[in-house]
Amino acid sequence: MPGDTPRARDDDTMQEEADSQPSDGSPLNDLVPGSGAAGTQPSKDEATPASGDGELTGAPESEMLDDMVWDLLPEFVQTPLEFLASYPLLLLVVVVFLGYCVGKVLQFAIRLVRTRLANRTRTDYDDRLLIILRKPALTFPVILSLFLVTAIVPMPGTARAITVNVLATVLLFSLLRAALKASHVFLEAVADRKDRLEFIETRTLPMFEITTKVVLVAVAGYGALLIWGIDPTAWLASAGVIGIAVGFAARDTLANLFSGIFIVADAPYQIGDYVVLDTGERGEVTHVGLRSTRLLTRDDVEVTIPNAIIANAKIINESGGPWEKYRIRIPVGVAYGSDVDQVSELLESVAAENPDIVDDPAPRVRMRAFGDSSLDFEMLGWVLAPVHRGRVTHELLKSIYKRFNAEGVQIPFPQRDVHLRRVDSDPEQ
Repeated sequence: MPGDTPRARDDDTMQEEADSQPSDGSPLNDLVPGSGAAGTQPSKDEATPASGDGELTGAPESEMLDDMVWDLLPEFVQTPLEFLASYPLLLLVVVVFLGYCVGKVLQFAIRLVRTRLANRTRTDYDDRLLIILRKPALTFPVILSLFLVTAIVPMPGTARAITVNVLATVLLFSLLRAALKASHVFLEAVADRKDRLEFIETRTLPMFEITTKVVLVAVAGYGALLIWGIDPTAWLASAGVIGIAVGFAARDTLANLFSGIFIVADAPYQIGDYVVLDTGERGEVTHVGLRSTRLLTRDDVEVTIPNAIIANAKIINESGGPWEKYRIRIPVGVAYGSDVDQVSELLESVAAENPDIVDDPAPRVRMRAFGDSSLDFEMLGWVLAPVHRGRVTHELLKSIYKRFNAEGVQIPFPQRDVHLRRVDSDPEQ
């Protein structure tokens, strides 16, 4: 009958099969027929490729893995799987569907936990971590179900080894992606804590992110080599030669990488600062990455600058210094003959009335020069952040013009007096 399996056979039948062909002790190989004719098992030479650096593991290792997977299953699960083993396609559909359902249940549980935690915590870090876990919660059961199908369905040794390695690699990089995102959230949470480690702060956060990414990617790469049976010792032995070749081929990328580390360590600016480069770009630093630094200008245009360039450029940090306050300078010219004391008082009152001009330091007015057409004054006032410079300058200029018109103070404009002189003609002509 199709549903009968070798596990349901009597002892005599199983003893006859054991006498007729060699047994490797694998219960799963008794469960499913081999790749040869009439259900014979492949020979050792066919199942196990020659071992060596970078070659796949053979059938004995896969059979040992099959035994382990099978022994972990409860008996009430083994019984239907024994029946489905005779129908590989149906087995694949059923097991993968069950794994998908388990993943969806895990995602639903994570959503419930997230909803309850949202009302109990003051930050969103836990919510973001749970969102990151949603994809692995679905991927992990599905990959495990495919592992189970691979362990049950009869396959040649090489094909089984390749399939297992591919599934393990997909699972590894899925976990790597989640780990990269989770590490970013974790470092942000540590940096925001008041009782955090002193060396983890907003300024040094990009450096720790870069280091964490490099370490996680290196560990994942090492794990991928082990999964595919590649001995990393030979790679490490030739790392010197490979390093020289990579250094020449990717010198620009490496220069940007090390420049990014030096920028974070030296801290000429940090995320949120307003900087002006020697090329004229001015904007807020929004990201310091492995390769580049990003500025967001006041026109909402993002400018990406390689770290190697910005590390060697002259940078004006408008947010640096003892505080983030930024001083605004408003040059003003009044006509000759104006009352200079009145002009100073008017400018000081205009600055004091503006709510965006801070009281400490107090605004001030200075007379700078005797211009060609005017007496040159300058009003100085501080705003809380460089981002307010444009709007506050606009408001101050309007207020000054209205106040001068109301008080009768003239704002001159350049003019020239042309004197015409008549020259008498020569009497001889």
